[in-house]
Amino acid sequence: MELAEIEELMNKAVQATQRSFNTVRTGRANSSLLDRIQVEYYGVPTPLKALASLTTPDSSTLLIQPFDPSTLAAIERAIVASDLGLTPSNDGKVVRLNIPPLTEERRKELSKQVAKLAEEGRVSIRNIRRDGIDSVRKREKNGELSEDESKSLQDDIQKLTDRYIKKIDELLAEKEKELTTL
Repeated sequence: MELAEIEELMNKAVQATQRSFNTVRTGRANSSLLDRIQVEYYGVPTPLKALASLTTPDSSTLLIQPFDPSTLAAIERAIVASDLGLTPSNDGKVVRLNIPPLTEERRKELSKQVAKLAEEGRVSIRNIRRDGIDSVRKREKNGELSEDESKSLQDDIQKLTDRYIKKIDELLAEKEKELTTL
């Protein structure tokens, strides 16, 4: 495993963590809340974004306008079945989602959820580090690398790990601030 490959994997882990954070509701309307919603469309689970345009007319409303009006009921069912805890309202043309302000208790709950997602990201990065260091040690054992080169590469991998874990911590701090800001 090369250093550039390890860095790319760590970067993907940070991006995956960021996407996970985006699906956590913060009290403001944001179309990324609906990223994980899959709608049953002609028997096939289809991402909501592929079936409708998503807009935020104000800070507490999401507007879902299906490209095909016959999918309104399926979109509503998918939102109700999701873990968002939002109730859609349908006027025959569009689905509206009103985002209620978060209670203090719900904010704490979401903070814990975000912290758990961040820890999953950190674990992912540590696993990449472990695989990279194992690869370097194996190459040293096979005689492809000298002991000094091996030590240097292991240090570089640790520096990358520290840098990417710091990025996750920054994303976590940003998301927690977003959750606690009214």
